[in-house]
Amino acid sequence: MAPFGLMTVGANLLSRTLGLFSTAVSVRCSCVTSALKHFSTTAGGPPKRPLTAYMRYVKEQQPIVGRQNPDIKAVDVVRKIALQWRTLTAEEKQPFEDASIAAREQYKVDVKVYKDQLTPAQSAAIAEEKRQKKAKRRAIRKKRELNSLGKPKRPRTAFNIFMAEHFEEAKGSTMPGKMKSLFDDWKSLSLSQKQIYTQLAEDDKVRYKNEMKAWEEHMTELGREDLVRRKESRRKKAATKRGKKKSRVKVLKAKAPAKKTSEGKKTVSAETKKTSSTKK
Repeated sequence: MAPFGLMTVGANLLSRTLGLFSTAVSVRCSCVTSALKHFSTTAGGPPKRPLTAYMRYVKEQQPIVGRQNPDIKAVDVVRKIALQWRTLTAEEKQPFEDASIAAREQYKVDVKVYKDQLTPAQSAAIAEEKRQKKAKRRAIRKKRELNSLGKPKRPRTAFNIFMAEHFEEAKGSTMPGKMKSLFDDWKSLSLSQKQIYTQLAEDDKVRYKNEMKAWEEHMTELGREDLVRRKESRRKKAATKRGKKKSRVKVLKAKAPAKKTSEGKKTVSAETKKTSSTKK
């Protein structure tokens, strides 16, 4: 085993090399980010959406109302401005409406100019980013909707149950540290100790299955078949198709012997006719 002094020297050298590596990486990243910023400024960047008439009024009145009411919060300032906007006449709102219309027309021109200067790869990247953002928003909205409709929670694994029970007493001050400590403790458990949590996980699966069945039946009653699991509906359709195929096969098997006997009779009658004609 190496002496303690050599170990400390090695550790110091390692930390220095890591520090130099991290500084080099940070410098490289800063160069890349500056290059990206330079590219975005030269390309013009995507134009900002124009403000509505109401937002223009808020932007104009916010510093004035803030100076008049220094003791109130920013939210209350916006509320006061909203009340003022409601009390304005159509003629008083007209300048803000005209400015908003002009800004929208200019925004259309700026968007066209911006799109014309993009390469096909940049256009594809922007379209993909928009698609991902929309998909993320749809997933968040769907999750909120399912939570409001009372969809049952998914079953927990044996390790999840163990982690929930021992999370507070786990070692480590950070989340990764606690997770590593819990994972090490889980690996050190014997099979008999793990069997307790495995059984709890199996019971949770049964709970989830029963609750999901009742919930999906309730959703079907409400006319929300779109929330029912597709696997279950596919299984039901596959089962009905199998039943239909089996019934068709049985019918064909029952009719097959009748065809054979009729053909056999025809051949026998033809042979008897041939033999009778030859004898004559």
